[in-house]
Amino acid sequence: MSKNIKYKLNKGNSKMKNIIIGSGPAGRLAGLELGKLGEEAILIEKKYIAGNCLNEGCMVICALNDVARFLNNKKRFEELGFLKGNIEISYLDIVNKIHETQKMIRKIHQEENESVNNQIIYGEAKVNNNEVTVNGESFNYDKLLIATGGRPFIPKIKGFEHGLTSKDILKLKKVPEKLNIIGGGHIASELAGLFSSFGSEVNLIVRGEMLEGLDKDLRKYIINKILKNVKIHENQEILEVKKDKLEVSNGKFEGSTLFATGRLPNSKIVEDLVDLDQKKHIKVNKLMETSKKNIYAAGDVIGGINLTTIARMEGIIAARNMAGYSSVFNYKNIPQSFALDMDIGYAIKTNKNQGEKQIDKEETKTISMPGAGGPGSFWRVLNKDTGFSKISYNPKTGNITGAYSISPSAVSDIAFIAYLMENNLEDFAEDFIEIHPTTNIFHHLIEKI
Repeated sequence: MSKNIKYKLNKGNSKMKNIIIGSGPAGRLAGLELGKLGEEAILIEKKYIAGNCLNEGCMVICALNDVARFLNNKKRFEELGFLKGNIEISYLDIVNKIHETQKMIRKIHQEENESVNNQIIYGEAKVNNNEVTVNGESFNYDKLLIATGGRPFIPKIKGFEHGLTSKDILKLKKVPEKLNIIGGGHIASELAGLFSSFGSEVNLIVRGEMLEGLDKDLRKYIINKILKNVKIHENQEILEVKKDKLEVSNGKFEGSTLFATGRLPNSKIVEDLVDLDQKKHIKVNKLMETSKKNIYAAGDVIGGINLTTIARMEGIIAARNMAGYSSVFNYKNIPQSFALDMDIGYAIKTNKNQGEKQIDKEETKTISMPGAGGPGSFWRVLNKDTGFSKISYNPKTGNITGAYSISPSAVSDIAFIAYLMENNLEDFAEDFIEIHPTTNIFHHLIEKI
């Protein structure tokens, strides 16, 4: 928390045009957008600016993954015979440096919002009708944005209190010798990849199918090549979590247990004021408006696709509407990714309903190519684990319906292709000039369509 909090508390009830509760990706970007539009705003943050992404989520995964990839490359180079030597890692020192970096980034984010004359208040907010209370002071508002994000979901199974979540990985003093991860999605896969690279014996316990719903080729490559050192147990019933043991339907596993079983919205703050869905997400319309006039919501608290990029755009859209500039978000063809020893990225042609359902089952064909030997993958060629990329398309129209990649450049490649899925591809392959060397092979795939 910054020690240089710049706001004034006035006695009695103060009036603010715009109040934002939560300063994660949605709230922080909404504040910046309001400031750019000449609107005054107060951001109220319970703990740390920048929210889950920087402080507990994707940025923490990125930091740890940089180290994990370094260790994996060291092992790869040793197996190839041209690198020797022992490396000792200190998990505690890694964590301390992550915290040090987070403080620097938080300071930048705070100064960025203050540069557009926003005020930032640290404290726990309460909402009552047209009033927000924080640190004993009350504020009326014209427009309110709820951007309170989400938190890890922990299933109520016997002994659940002994389990860790992604919020706890920076509280560990050392790499666990044995770690049991419950979950089968992106976060569970990332954590399994990280700690197996750090030297933990990792069991991944999945109640259904691992990476269910993911493209079958991506799934197969991830399980067989990227997570090959992780023991994956599918279709398991979790019986009991103990302090140093996990009991499931097919046996018992020693070690700590970590839950990666989804997320819940932090919507309790307005549960008596606005409409929620069955999973307690705040319901909003295309303008990010809730069921109560002048209250908006954005980010993970409204459900849909829980991605930082989506939260940012939802926050910006909400801010524009709060300022009187009508704006809506097109959820079509959202690029998605997660970080393992190589990045995984994909984009699927979707309807406008927050990108959750694939468009009509049109006729499709698929073409694919193995990953290219380039930056980040040259030394993988000898072991034939350079990843792959593929495109699905409608043979009648030539329109791309899906793009999938496992490669060092997958994140940028898929974002690029997702954009092209909404735009004209005519003459793209002829006009596009890549930077060489690279691992991007999508323009070669598009040439074949």
